[in-house]
Amino acid sequence: MEQRVSLITLGVRDMAASADFYERLGWQRVEAQDGVVAFDLIGQTLGLYPLAALAEELGVTEDRLGCGAITLAHNLRSKEEVCALLSRVEAAGGTILKPAQDVFWGGYHGYFADPDGHIWEVAHNPFSPLAEDGAFRWNGYPE
Repeated sequence: MEQRVSLITLGVRDMAASADFYERLGWQRVEAQDGVVAFDLIGQTLGLYPLAALAEELGVTEDRLGCGAITLAHNLRSKEEVCALLSRVEAAGGTILKPAQDVFWGGYHGYFADPDGHIWEVAHNPFSPLAEDGAFRWNGYPE
């Protein structure tokens, strides 16, 4: 197995509301088959899929899927960008779980939940600067 993630799928209860949330953050949909909403990322895709259909596909109950103990992270280039994005998230209907603040390891971050409760970290990591195209790599990219 190659060391990468190709697709992140979030099971959502209301496809239209969830798609609208991400679009209000500035993301743009890409063409996808019926019943799926997809947003291409840098090197991956985020997919939205009906929670009930995902549970059926896996042969488990919706309660079994729940909201797992996982966070998705979106790194930014500065503290100011973290604050601005969290403001945009709140205006789009997200819930701020932890306001932006300095972190013990030297970074700056905050957390929010999307309308289905999926948790995102929004962070600035001065030790892992982003590539010009926004790609992230632990400890950054050589210049």
